[in-house]
Amino acid sequence: MTHELTASRLASASSNVSASGGWWRDAVIYQVYVRSFADSDGDGVGDLRGVRGRLPHLARLGVDAVWLTPFYVSPQADGGYDVADYRAVDPLFGDLADADDLVRAAHALGLRVIVDVVPNHTSEEHVWFRAALAGEPGARERYWFRPGRGADGAEPPNDWESVFGGPAWTRVPDGDWYLHLFAPEQPDLNWDHPEVAAEFASVLRFWLDLGVDGFRVDVAHGMVKAPGLPDIGRGAQATLIGTEPLPFFDQDGVHEIHRSWRRLLDSYGDGRIGVAEAWAPTSERLALYVRPDELHQAFNFRFLNCPWDPAAMRTVIDESLAATASVGAPTTWVLSNHDVVRHVTRYGGGEQGLARARAAALLMLALPGSAYVYQGEELGLPEVTDLPDEVRQDPAFHRTAGQDGLRDGCRIPLPWSGTEAPYGFGDGGSWLPQPAGWGALSVAAQTGDPHSTLELYRAALELRRALPGLGSPDAGPLTWLSAPEGVLLFSRPGFACTLNTRGVAVELPSPGRPVLSSAPVETDGRTVRLPADSCTWWAF
Repeated sequence: MTHELTASRLASASSNVSASGGWWRDAVIYQVYVRSFADSDGDGVGDLRGVRGRLPHLARLGVDAVWLTPFYVSPQADGGYDVADYRAVDPLFGDLADADDLVRAAHALGLRVIVDVVPNHTSEEHVWFRAALAGEPGARERYWFRPGRGADGAEPPNDWESVFGGPAWTRVPDGDWYLHLFAPEQPDLNWDHPEVAAEFASVLRFWLDLGVDGFRVDVAHGMVKAPGLPDIGRGAQATLIGTEPLPFFDQDGVHEIHRSWRRLLDSYGDGRIGVAEAWAPTSERLALYVRPDELHQAFNFRFLNCPWDPAAMRTVIDESLAATASVGAPTTWVLSNHDVVRHVTRYGGGEQGLARARAAALLMLALPGSAYVYQGEELGLPEVTDLPDEVRQDPAFHRTAGQDGLRDGCRIPLPWSGTEAPYGFGDGGSWLPQPAGWGALSVAAQTGDPHSTLELYRAALELRRALPGLGSPDAGPLTWLSAPEGVLLFSRPGFACTLNTRGVAVELPSPGRPVLSSAPVETDGRTVRLPADSCTWWAF
């Protein structure tokens, strides 16, 4: 039994709309990495017209919104997260008319559109930074230019390290240094300067006026630096992000910026939202980003990073729900994105990794709050781990002592159809090579197969809309129930969820009637045999 769902049940079921009225509170939002989604012009790179042409896939999948990674004018030193012009579309992805068409087409299909905004840093090609290098009066005050240390200023102003590895400072020919917490091509903005705040308010209004429904705020924790830019006093600083206080991340001053953005979003009056990509040392610190007068959501990276361990999972779920409840916000859940190893591979790879990934997806979609789905996870795509060095484009790959530089492995263009690369991605190959054998994982190959991961996601999202106890943070409490070792069992009104994390089947009293499972379950109505590494939804 894979799933049981009838049209009549759906027709009579109530819609899964939160009582508070905010569409985002229980939304499922699909992340599109634009470069790798679909290519319309045969240059091997995904683009906005390609996304627009594949929107019916997302509508059929059953998601509520699409989040687009940056498509702005950019030298592409960091996959578009180095923005040279925030109000224009890079020709690599199309033009402004294509963006407008995409938003309108999405809305016609009932999909909302969230776009990235990158406020911590610009590209080195941004007009402001070019003016700073040219020595225009006052231009450097928009960034963090400082004299070096030592007798001749040859040492960086402090010991901060780039997240991508190496020093976070680069020296310019006249002797000053500028701060870049990421690549040297991404100079950090100084949010103490009033022109910076005014410029980004204008940028947000530009895209809101075009019709977008909200923004995912890149490095939402990073815009404010500690006064005096103090030394940290230790290396390997990238490993401390999200675990320890740092003078360049999660400073209290970022919250006033987010409050001003919330006022701007609310002024549009029709459900526009802000989503924080924020790393904080604790769930309580993360919850500060979603207080009633700040952003609407923040990514729950603790859930993403949680190991395949029932005690750890329960702890993360409880602490996440408690932290966001303390400020009246919904929790978000996410398993993969464009910056981390795909969870099929993180959970062990192969058949075991896929089984766990399918189970984790059902767990995520059963929890109260909003869920984020990264493109390709609905196909069960694994991480591509054997890319040749010469094709890698992650800027961290060419640096040291930072991230592992292997983010390209989760960014491989999607397989849509066919048995050979580029599997329907486009007519001109793909900017990163796709593995042999991905034809069996394509959308076309999985469509109609009741045992496929794609159909599992479609069934789960259909049920999530039908059953009030699924997803909605306002439907009632989550209650943990007694279960055998290695099994998580919780209930919500009219619904229960079991997760067997063990590598063997487990028997227990039946919690109800099974309506969806990541693997076939056996039940006689009184007892149930849960398969290894599986998750099952129950109605009662």
